[in-house]
Amino acid sequence: MGFREHAARVRRILGIVLAVLLLGGVAAVLVTGGDKDTGTATKTVRGVIGSEKAEFFADPQVVKALAAKGFTVGTETSGSWDMEELPLGGYDFAFPSSKGPADELRAKARKQAKGKAASAPLRPFYSPLVVVAHSAAARVLADNGLATLGPRGTSGTLKMDAYLAAARADRTWQQLKGSAGHAELSGTLFITSTDPVASNSGALYLAAASYVADGGRVTGDEAAVNRTAPLMRKLVQVQGAQQSGSDAPFRDFISGVGNPLVLVYESQVASQLLAGRPMGDLVVLYPDTTVNSDHTLVPLTENGRKLGELLATEPELRRLAVRHGFRPQGAASEFTTATDGHTEYLNQTLTGVRQAPVPTSEVLHEMALRARDQGGHA
Repeated sequence: MGFREHAARVRRILGIVLAVLLLGGVAAVLVTGGDKDTGTATKTVRGVIGSEKAEFFADPQVVKALAAKGFTVGTETSGSWDMEELPLGGYDFAFPSSKGPADELRAKARKQAKGKAASAPLRPFYSPLVVVAHSAAARVLADNGLATLGPRGTSGTLKMDAYLAAARADRTWQQLKGSAGHAELSGTLFITSTDPVASNSGALYLAAASYVADGGRVTGDEAAVNRTAPLMRKLVQVQGAQQSGSDAPFRDFISGVGNPLVLVYESQVASQLLAGRPMGDLVVLYPDTTVNSDHTLVPLTENGRKLGELLATEPELRRLAVRHGFRPQGAASEFTTATDGHTEYLNQTLTGVRQAPVPTSEVLHEMALRARDQGGHA
């Protein structure tokens, strides 16, 4: 075979090999990159969230599930009402713990966009407010008609009318029968909550308390704020310094320090249970009048909107949200199925619990300011 014939044959072989490699490369692109939802993360989004959702977004399985859908999510925590004071330009989404601060954030985003329509908020999951108590405190409350306990003594109901009457009268633990011998039960009886000016759970506590205190009427104007302001001030000011997020008070309670009664989200308790963490002497009291906290994502960019839709609809992310104690919107069975082994602590169907309507964000903010004795007007 001459040199030219040999060279031509080599070129043909190389051409075939290159063609095969090229086709293989195209196939590889189709398999690994044709569907971004199943590839590595390609969109980095940044958001500000309530502290009670920090563990959810930090969960490696949540990170993996989001990456499978093309997202890397970076978060910072803030009190829900404090979010309004942040410069929103650097965020793709804001994720406060209820509709009130979400409405304010959306209005601010629209104003910064010079009237351009902003995407509607999304509410992928929610959680009712509950009170966690140490067992001795829960028994004393029950013995004095302020609560009822279930057969195991690990859950029950807080009677809001009776509790607010005790708050009005400045009752102390020592005035309650059965408190003797419990050194930790001393001083004024009160529930620890977060700062209502900064934090959603603290503000919703006032919403529920004012509704009960005003005879089952939602606070709607300045006259209604005035009627309940003295009691709301007592509920807040007896606590002294307050946290701006719900995560720290719950951690303090679990570690055995602080007040024996703390207002938290049910999701924080359910997350402990589902993770198999020790519960100690924790008792869950569902107020007979409470408020559901609708965790509401406000999209600030298109990628923020897509993330919110994923959290609301993607089955794996919904499953992981339940594992962190949240109740998915419109899918009660997902929560009840996951928590079937923990009904000694959780009221899965919220039986006997009344939902208080929440005032407008303007009125609620005024209530919070008055409770903190910062003046203002409705």
